[in-house]
Amino acid sequence: MSRNTAITVARGDGIGPEIMEATLAILKGGGARLDIEEIEIGEKVYLRGNSAGIEPSAWDSLRRTKVFLKAPITTPQGGGYKSLNVTTRKAFGLYANIRP
Repeated sequence: MSRNTAITVARGDGIGPEIMEATLAILKGGGARLDIEEIEIGEKVYLRGNSAGIEPSAWDSLRRTKVFLKAPITTPQGGGYKSLNVTTRKAFGLYANIRP
């Protein structure tokens, strides 16, 4: 019997939540057995004063699951905000940004 795979999901900003809902429905429809840990990232986090766009506690989920399914997010321009995509790739030593 297969066990569930733990993944970290971020619904994102703008059309991100709608895209993520469809993505998760496709995965579940295809038989993926997932234990989903949701984190908040993006515009709301930036506007709370976190220039990285991700709360420190969210990193724990990413390290634990080792799978990050992320919808599009907004990075405010100016004001010293950092790109979450770049920050994540640097934090985990990732050098490829593969897109469908």
